[in-house]
Amino acid sequence: MPILRVALNIPLDTLFDYVFDDASRNDVGLRVCVPFGRKKVAGIIMGVCSSTDVPLAKLKSAIHIFRETPPLSKELLDLFAFCAEYYHHPLGLVVTNSLPAKLRSNQPVNLKMKSHAHFVLTETGRHVDVSKIPARNTVMHRLLTQLRDEPSLAIQDARQISPRAVGILDKWLDEGWVKTVSVAEGTREEPEIPALTSEQSVALDTILEQFNCYNCWVLHGITGSGKTEIYLRLIAQVLAEGAQALVLIPEINLTPQLEAVFRKRFTVARIVSLHSGLNDTERLSGWLQAQRGDAQIILGTRLAMFTPLPKLGLIVVDEEQDSSFKQQDGLRYSARDLAVYRAKQKGIPVVLGSATPSLETYYNVSSGRYRYLQLRQRAVKNAVLPHVECIDMKSDKPANGLSRPLIDAITESLSRRQQSLIFINRRGYAPVLFCPSCGWAAVCQRCSSRLVVHLQDKQLSCHYCGCRESIPNACPQCGNLDMMPFGRGTQRIEEALTQQFPAARILRVDRDSIRRKHAWQSILDAIHRHEVDILIGTQLLAKGHDFPNLALVGILGSDMSLYSTDFRAGERLFTQLMQVAGRAGRASIAGRVLIQTEFPGHPFYQALCRHDYHALAETILAERKIADFPPYVCQALLRAEAHSLSKVLEFLTAARNLAQSRENVEIFDPVPAHMVRLKGMERAHLLVQSRSRKAMQLFLTQWCVQLNTLTAHKVRWALDVDPVEF
Repeated sequence: MPILRVALNIPLDTLFDYVFDDASRNDVGLRVCVPFGRKKVAGIIMGVCSSTDVPLAKLKSAIHIFRETPPLSKELLDLFAFCAEYYHHPLGLVVTNSLPAKLRSNQPVNLKMKSHAHFVLTETGRHVDVSKIPARNTVMHRLLTQLRDEPSLAIQDARQISPRAVGILDKWLDEGWVKTVSVAEGTREEPEIPALTSEQSVALDTILEQFNCYNCWVLHGITGSGKTEIYLRLIAQVLAEGAQALVLIPEINLTPQLEAVFRKRFTVARIVSLHSGLNDTERLSGWLQAQRGDAQIILGTRLAMFTPLPKLGLIVVDEEQDSSFKQQDGLRYSARDLAVYRAKQKGIPVVLGSATPSLETYYNVSSGRYRYLQLRQRAVKNAVLPHVECIDMKSDKPANGLSRPLIDAITESLSRRQQSLIFINRRGYAPVLFCPSCGWAAVCQRCSSRLVVHLQDKQLSCHYCGCRESIPNACPQCGNLDMMPFGRGTQRIEEALTQQFPAARILRVDRDSIRRKHAWQSILDAIHRHEVDILIGTQLLAKGHDFPNLALVGILGSDMSLYSTDFRAGERLFTQLMQVAGRAGRASIAGRVLIQTEFPGHPFYQALCRHDYHALAETILAERKIADFPPYVCQALLRAEAHSLSKVLEFLTAARNLAQSRENVEIFDPVPAHMVRLKGMERAHLLVQSRSRKAMQLFLTQWCVQLNTLTAHKVRWALDVDPVEF
């Protein structure tokens, strides 16, 4: 009797055995429906064997094996096993949570795909008066824009825009706006390919010389140096060999712009985007196209790392230093690190691109583990790095958060009809509502944080748990009617700029302004059409975007990161400011960056003014070596939370006492988290570190078994290997 070893979405670190008459080893990797308790659940077959440690009489029979989809490959199952072992997370949770939601159910899914028709605009469609289409019909506007910009539009790509897109295209087909064509008819002449700079040519040739084997290439290029063009050339080589390319990006909001670049270059190739912004049907469709080998380019955020790719030939991780590649709950994996592992597993190249590589990556380069390539010049002719200077706020006192030199610079940009970007990484109107009479401040009842003032909504909001309440008319503590918003966010800076420049077209870009679906794409379109004079934005605008008419960047409120308790805060600040500074002067116009600071002589700002990443990286690495911080040690963090902080600390103390074998492993005392209370739960953690990754993993494997015995404390805990946030 064949025995199935099944991974289930159960928080237990074990596989479950079932019998099934009609099973064979070819079923490994397939989805299966099995009984579990009183429920029927779906799982993945990890193995088919003839023996089991459980008495046969106690084994239940599997209900059904879903054979309509191809099985998960051995390569992908091995990747899951590595994740479970390295991050000490139950294998069943690793496997099932990597699947599209529709494949986690115990029901068959509708896998019927429509024909691969391509749509093009007819002459009637090209002369449609867009102004007569209501502005609220964003899907119709996006479809028309893409049909006018691209040679053809496939049904699969239309679904990426919206589930309603196919119905709209069918209606336009009846009205004669569009017609269907074959792929060959829909293509046009080869797209215009820009000439490479000498640095780009050297980097590209170096990678191509060793393209059919594993190498981890670090592509360190200043902002605007043309890293994307190298990605495109490498992907073209992959497609020529009939293989697939996986491109990982840190933010969903970067997907549409990068996808447009890829579609413009690869007019025939099928491109699939995978990220959490898709609905279940869209994600399943893209996932299946990738698994079947139909999709040639897969563009996605960190979850796309687990996509089945039978013909994978290249992995690109853009902005590899971004902390968004590290999952912060559940399976706390690093997509960047898994990209390197998967490339090595497959024997293919992986490219880590960044203007400011993470110090872990920089250390791996200096130790010889990774190969290094550098682009020092901007790719656009006559484009140079922006001039960066600091405004000393001790002598230039601001008015409404804006210093006189910054106001003068914005005025000059407006007179030249050039765009300006004011960067402040804090949304809302003000971070604190304060009573000057008694000192009361509005705080969140569920988190150790203050409530942010959102004046337009007349609400106080917690940016951690989402809790909202109305702004009080008077101080709840002393009754004072003269409440004061303290500090500045994007909304308050928008108000100040509107007062200062009433004729300017001002646009605010933060999480609040892009909540509506497709709002982000509309904002990008307005910027590129020069319908915006001044942009006010958070880190959403800091990376990956190319605004040719942007001449000035003003940076506000960056000083608060200089003296953080987080040892990575300085590195993150430098990366963020380098990224946002790189938005200026990317085309033929000269760029200028003004930083408002009270510490103009700080080494971070001085390195930024010189665009000197290497000097700062070497300085920080020297400090970390002395302090025994990563990358010179590896760390793991035991995180715990409960409704009582005393219970959490008791659990962590018991966990520390359980750790008997400590050879080459250092265990610190439990401490409350930086934000003690989050979403109603009290939190603390315990840090473990070692100079030996092997010793650390051996210790964690033994320790996790012991931790599972601590059931009396009723505390929720998780192990975070290679943590990036404390």
